[in-house]
Amino acid sequence: MKVAVIGYSGAGKSTVARALGKQYQCPVLHMDRVHHAPGWQVRDRGEAHRIVQEFMEQPSWIIDGNYTKFDYGRRMAEADKIVFLDLPRHICFYRAVKRFVHYRGRTREDMAEGCTEKMDLEFIWWLLWKGRGSQKRKWFEAGLGKYSEKMIILKSQKEIDRYLEGLSC
Repeated sequence: MKVAVIGYSGAGKSTVARALGKQYQCPVLHMDRVHHAPGWQVRDRGEAHRIVQEFMEQPSWIIDGNYTKFDYGRRMAEADKIVFLDLPRHICFYRAVKRFVHYRGRTREDMAEGCTEKMDLEFIWWLLWKGRGSQKRKWFEAGLGKYSEKMIILKSQKEIDRYLEGLSC
């Protein structure tokens, strides 16, 4: 099974990806770990590209994150399922704040070492506006059109829960 989990920041991509990895018993790659090297440094693009390509050579995988510059087209094309978390911005913002409070001063498992949880104005701007701009929406809509037969759109936590519960049957 190959699954791409995409969506807005704070929507729960990493959490869903971990649950899918456990359910399907396959490895999970968090694109935030690929993009960021330790200490919030941006990883060399060639190295990041190699990490994604090597990971995708496995027979099964779950990849969480958008990052269109790292084999996005290939990820979408090869995925058996694409799970799009299309939660409202106020929910994503709330979840990001909650995550910040929970992990403050620590590094989440889906981030590179030394990337301690942070909440700054730049990230808030990304969560509420820039990360939801017309270009981002166009990427998602293009996927809806091109991969509609394998796209699963989840718009609330209830839908996410129902989807994950349905997999365990």
